[in-house]
Amino acid sequence: MLFNSLTFALFLPVVFIFYWSVNKKSLKIQNILLLGSSYFFYSCWDWRFLFLLIFSTLLDFFSGIQIEKAKSQYQKKFWFWLSIIVNLGFLGIFKYFNFFAESLKDLISIFGFQVNIWSLQVILPIGISFYTFHGLSYVIDIYKNRIKAEKNFIDYALFVSYFPLLVAGPIERATHLLPQIKKKRNFNYEQAVDGLRQILWGLFKKIVIADNCAIQANLIFNNSTEYSGSTLAIGAIFFAFQIYGDFSGYSDIALGVSRLFGIELLQNFSFPYFSRDIAEFWRRWHISLSSWFKDYLYIPLGGSKGGRWGQVRNTFAVFLVSGFWHGANWTFIIWGLLNAIYFLPLLLLNKNRSHIEIVALESKLPSIKEFVMMVTTFTFTVLAWIFFRAKNVKHALQFISGIFSKSFFSLPTERPTYLILLILLFIVIEWLGRRNKYALEKLEFQYNTFFRWSMYMIIIVFVFIFGAREQEFIYFQF
Repeated sequence: MLFNSLTFALFLPVVFIFYWSVNKKSLKIQNILLLGSSYFFYSCWDWRFLFLLIFSTLLDFFSGIQIEKAKSQYQKKFWFWLSIIVNLGFLGIFKYFNFFAESLKDLISIFGFQVNIWSLQVILPIGISFYTFHGLSYVIDIYKNRIKAEKNFIDYALFVSYFPLLVAGPIERATHLLPQIKKKRNFNYEQAVDGLRQILWGLFKKIVIADNCAIQANLIFNNSTEYSGSTLAIGAIFFAFQIYGDFSGYSDIALGVSRLFGIELLQNFSFPYFSRDIAEFWRRWHISLSSWFKDYLYIPLGGSKGGRWGQVRNTFAVFLVSGFWHGANWTFIIWGLLNAIYFLPLLLLNKNRSHIEIVALESKLPSIKEFVMMVTTFTFTVLAWIFFRAKNVKHALQFISGIFSKSFFSLPTERPTYLILLILLFIVIEWLGRRNKYALEKLEFQYNTFFRWSMYMIIIVFVFIFGAREQEFIYFQF
């Protein structure tokens, strides 16, 4: 079930009405209703993989209790590693088995041997990378004595499979979401209205920006040998806005939907394309994943305490694992490696935390220096995105070499005026709302009623005009 589908447009109001109709009866009934709705939401994709989700939930729920009540360090480690190995084992089998098999085959062929490698003919369970990380962080936090094990299975199962975040995040922490699940929730009109506003902006990002950019990006990437360098460059830019509109659009819808139920999820994007360096970009892009790797990989490896070499090693480890998390392809690993290389000068010069606040916080426009820094950061990010989008490493390298050719200085053959204008409008709105959690958050307080409702209606019209196609979200494949 897609957020941008008619099915979801019918599903959400039904769940919303039933959810608040039982508000005065029991919090337990509310949570059971949300859990049942989440399982139904997931099973609409493929009901068979619902059993994998439930098994993973049961494993981590039971392991958490056993870790907490263990009477010896051996028992504690046994249940901890059982959960870690089984969870990563499922993720490895479904997502990475064929990658390692093909890589082994290619390695053996270098030495002149040809072998037949058995591969799995299975589809990747949707959302497995996200709900697996929910469970891993929960078990690790219990093992490290940061939290107590949850004894209520309904509450824990809802934490893992809460439908707004189930298939593409944000990646939640038990310390943030579980207390909200266990606490009585009353309907808050302002919170619900804010949720609807964020849903509308998320739909605009996905349907109007991302899906239209996808048409042009797919055309150019799939036929890259036929285009000039300038057209390839604009194709890479279209993909940059496609993936941002698609993924941040999903996150906005997820956060907005959750607000309708009185639950606040973690912010996942904070205007990353206005970043002045790559370190700031990664503090603003896919925030929940970046912070997850920081807390559960970077810091356990030693963080910033192991000297300069240790910092460099740990940084590269995080970016490489982040790339591999996104997909079983060398293109994703190189994408992670490129971002680590971008990050390295900032780390060595101790400038990786130079830009914490949003750009031009106290002014309407950026300075010339800030503007140049944003354009430079965006350019390097777009180049890395080419590996993210390309079919394979060879395709990415050919695409990049095509950009840096004499034909770069020719006029692009694919430059749809309507899409360029939409992107410019999108950038302006994002810029005006950059101080907020999402672009339209303060619209109600900053502008008069006529302008505000005119803007809502324009966005709604655009969504309906471009909403004929139901396109999947990019991060469903991860």
